[in-house]
Amino acid sequence: MITAITELNKSRFKTKVYAGGHLIYADEPTELGGTDEGMNPGALLLASLGSCTAITIRMYADRKEIPLDSIKIDLAICKEEEMSKETTISRQIEFFGPITAEQRERLLVIADKCPIHKLLTNPIRILTT
Repeated sequence: MITAITELNKSRFKTKVYAGGHLIYADEPTELGGTDEGMNPGALLLASLGSCTAITIRMYADRKEIPLDSIKIDLAICKEEEMSKETTISRQIEFFGPITAEQRERLLVIADKCPIHKLLTNPIRILTT
């Protein structure tokens, strides 16, 4: 089970996020009243998907001895007003290294196997107490 704890005091929107012995900050940009001292929550969501995708691809490439030098993933989420029916996240993956077209296609399939991708594409129920 993955767990996280968030804490927010009277310091406006700067939120402490604790998980697995690590601390990061989430915040809002100054134009929204934050101090811009951390990524906004939407960026954190994209960072989770991007890093999980990259790690999953790297694990597979290493296991299959695919000569993948590096991975770059550009992500974007649609505007909030566009989310009434469906939320769209775009993910563009670039591979660097002497890989074949077949290896590239396989790595794109593997990208969809990352746990965060699976989580975001399945129905989600949030229980609040």
